[in-house]
Amino acid sequence: MTPAVYDALAVFRLTKLVVDDEIFADVRDKLLERFPPESTKLGYLITCPWCVSIYLGGAVVAARVLVPRQWDLLAHALSYSALTGLAAERT
Repeated sequence: MTPAVYDALAVFRLTKLVVDDEIFADVRDKLLERFPPESTKLGYLITCPWCVSIYLGGAVVAARVLVPRQWDLLAHALSYSALTGLAAERT
């Protein structure tokens, strides 16, 4: 796979982590308590996968430029996690 594919899958996985996964539930819940999505833009941002992915995509591009070797390792791990999650959802 090309670096762009790894990065795209990494953005997908990071977005799922922030928006949906239980591991970030406490942080997400505290933020949503303070910034309800119905009445604040920050709250809406935290619950919107499209919105979160834009910012995480920017961070991924920055990581690819600033620390390419370190990011490449993490991008591979996140990509494999994304593919595993997608495969698990299909079965």
